[in-house]
Amino acid sequence: MRHLIAILLQNEAGALTRVTGLISSRGYNIESLSVAATNDPTVSRLTLVTSGSDSVIAQINAQLLKLVDVVVVEDMTGGDHLARELMLIKLQIGPGQLEAAHGAVRRAGGKVLSATPASFVVELAGTEHEIGEFIANIGAFGEVVEVVRSGVLGISRANPRLHALK
Repeated sequence: MRHLIAILLQNEAGALTRVTGLISSRGYNIESLSVAATNDPTVSRLTLVTSGSDSVIAQINAQLLKLVDVVVVEDMTGGDHLARELMLIKLQIGPGQLEAAHGAVRRAGGKVLSATPASFVVELAGTEHEIGEFIANIGAFGEVVEVVRSGVLGISRANPRLHALK
């Protein structure tokens, strides 16, 4: 089963390496990883996606909590949360396709960052499914040159669900 895991960890050198090392040393692949500082500059939030049985992921989460850098771990799988991904995509647009490509971007809720036929760059935030669907559809207007995706970010609807205890 696919798991979306949120981790608060101390914002220190090597903390990310210890977390990813623990997961990969158990033979699990990290499908998506995003990390950045929080409103507290001493704490970073890491969001990762991996696959495994519920019991094995629960064991990994328990072992993560034993790492000195890890403050809190939450497996958001199946819970009431929102998950989104950010994508930048660059295309070379075919002759006469600029207006149609603009329309496709608007319908998807994206934003055109550069609008030349040689470098048509779009920013889009959405679910993994929405991003994948957009990539499949936008190719009709030209050649996809480059795709950059942020990886999944997730936040619980509960208030507050994941926070550092002070």
